[in-house]
Amino acid sequence: QLQASGGGLVQAGGTLRLSCAASGRTFSGYVMGWFRQAPGKEREFVASVTWGYGSTAYADSVKGRFSISRDNAKNMVYLQMTSLKPEDTAVYYCAAGRFVSSLKGGSASYWGQGTLVTVSS
Repeated sequence: QLQASGGGLVQAGGTLRLSCAASGRTFSGYVMGWFRQAPGKEREFVASVTWGYGSTAYADSVKGRFSISRDNAKNMVYLQMTSLKPEDTAVYYCAAGRFVSSLKGGSASYWGQGTLVTVSS
């Protein structure tokens, strides 16, 4: 129901745009988010965007570099990543939950498959 795409190999300082396509049900009212899991590390919250006002939240590590957005009409969520660093290398997952606080705590109602982002130095 959630399919992430857009990952790939990029040099440090480069940009990538991840997309998440929602299908099979409506995610009206859900907070959409992106998470990532680097090798040997736990999955961590990256960013979220609410349904109505489109309010956003970011992890400190990506503030000012990443931008999350959503297109409710198309059931799409995006993560624009700029000024990428090698430490951004991870599998990125999109997810949907009812509350921003839940997502920040790592709890989501729906999880998508991940897409691998590799940033070379």
